[in-house]
Amino acid sequence: MKIDIARLARRTSLAVGLSLATGLAGAAGEGAPPGQELTPKTLYQFLLAEIAGARGQVGLSAELYLDLARATRDPRIARRATEIAMFSRNLPLASEAARLWAEVEPDSEDARRILANVVAAGSDGRLEDLQIQVARALAHSTGERLAQNLMGLNRALQRLPDKEAAQSVVMRVTEPYLDLPEAHFARSQAAMIAQDAMQAMAAIDRAIELRPGWDPAILMKAQILQHAGAGEAAVKQLEAELARDPGNVALRQAYARALVATKRFDDARTEFRRLLDAAPNDRDLLYAVALLSVQLNEDAEAEALFRRALDADHPEQDVIRLHLGQLADNRGEGEAARKWFAAVDDARHRLEANIRIAQSLAREKRVDEARTHLQTLKGDDDARRRYVMAEAQILREADRPAEAMLVLDAALARAPDDTDLLYEAAMLAERLDRIDLMEDKLRKVIALKPEHAHAHNALGYSLADRAMRLDEAQALIERALELAPDDPFILDSLGWVYFRRGDLDNALKHLERAYAMRNDAEIAAHLGEVLWNLSRRDDADRLLNEALAAHPDNTLLRDTARRLRAQ
Repeated sequence: MKIDIARLARRTSLAVGLSLATGLAGAAGEGAPPGQELTPKTLYQFLLAEIAGARGQVGLSAELYLDLARATRDPRIARRATEIAMFSRNLPLASEAARLWAEVEPDSEDARRILANVVAAGSDGRLEDLQIQVARALAHSTGERLAQNLMGLNRALQRLPDKEAAQSVVMRVTEPYLDLPEAHFARSQAAMIAQDAMQAMAAIDRAIELRPGWDPAILMKAQILQHAGAGEAAVKQLEAELARDPGNVALRQAYARALVATKRFDDARTEFRRLLDAAPNDRDLLYAVALLSVQLNEDAEAEALFRRALDADHPEQDVIRLHLGQLADNRGEGEAARKWFAAVDDARHRLEANIRIAQSLAREKRVDEARTHLQTLKGDDDARRRYVMAEAQILREADRPAEAMLVLDAALARAPDDTDLLYEAAMLAERLDRIDLMEDKLRKVIALKPEHAHAHNALGYSLADRAMRLDEAQALIERALELAPDDPFILDSLGWVYFRRGDLDNALKHLERAYAMRNDAEIAAHLGEVLWNLSRRDDADRLLNEALAAHPDNTLLRDTARRLRAQ
């Protein structure tokens, strides 16, 4: 029977179909699977499967291909059945097709890898089956391929929702390979994913013992230390490794990132600059040094580097434009700033750019123009909320709090249970000295969202600052601290309530911790007051002078320093 396969295949509009049809047509020739014969029935089933796929009926196409694969046991057809079943998201069908493919082509690493992935994706307790497939894939690997498969083991199991179960599989299948550092690396990675830090550290230390100076293990150890909150230990470990191998770029990059994580921004920039000197056109390094320069308030260098990163086509083009606009605005160049903001076109950042345009106008005392800009913008409910809150903030900073409250009240009339709007309205009510209204709104926030740490803190601090209901104030702040244990502003509130209760030692402890975490003007004012009342006036003076130099326009800080020094 003579059939024009190419003409029929073209009707399916699938190039891969033509490729497979041509391969099947030549099955009787060199390289064909033993005993495989292209019969009219086989070709008919193949064309039906391809036509179904071309018409968007991928589920039917997968079923037809699996039937054909069962009948022919041809690895090419089994592979095609697997691919289409995966595309149709039919995991049971994909699992059966992948098993058949691995069975008829036992030497195919692709077949074993995809089978392990499919079994993991559809695993519903069939861990033994998954473990067998993974172990079989490793057993068929040797040398460099075995090392690569061990390193990729956790990636193959990433679809398993139960991370402890995945760790258990990794522990078992790596048992025959414990003389290889890659096996211990896989164990460490699985433990990290399962949040078992001790096991992760033990495994990575063993990997380093087996292969000293092995970069992947060294970098993994630094990551484990950072994840465990031992950032300084990670820095020291990477410093020691760099002393051994100072030209290692991967280690130096990890060292620079570790310095950032420990807030040693100046040291981090030095390291990133060293990397940039060796690769002056590296757009990621340009971006990193620019960000650190912003953090260190060195705007001129930041701007130059951001421009170079922009010219180098860095993928975060719009984020860079936001930074460049903010730097221009900081210099008082509002028109230039707004041009940068207006150039942002990615939807992910457009909302922020619109708000910054309004804020830039407001800094030039063009508050009504800023409001008009925000009011004419369109967007979904979340965007409108953000624009309303930005408008209220602009009015508040322009010392027009009553108008700001009207804006928020209008928005709350449309969304009375919006906790973000309620919280902003509460903060405005406090500024208007409407403590009753503030408390009502904050209590409604807490009722609607009991885990809202800042609502608990704001209500507790407001009571404490007025020396009202101090037991209740402390309970609210302590609840806020439970919800956000390392928030410096909540620690400041707790220190302040202790001060109001006359417990200066506890006040000092919490305020010093808060100020060490964040050099905020109001925290400095509270800490200065406590130090003054502890008769440590030299320490208080020094702290207040440093804070005033950094925040000369903060009213609370200025008033506190003036009042204390007048005593």
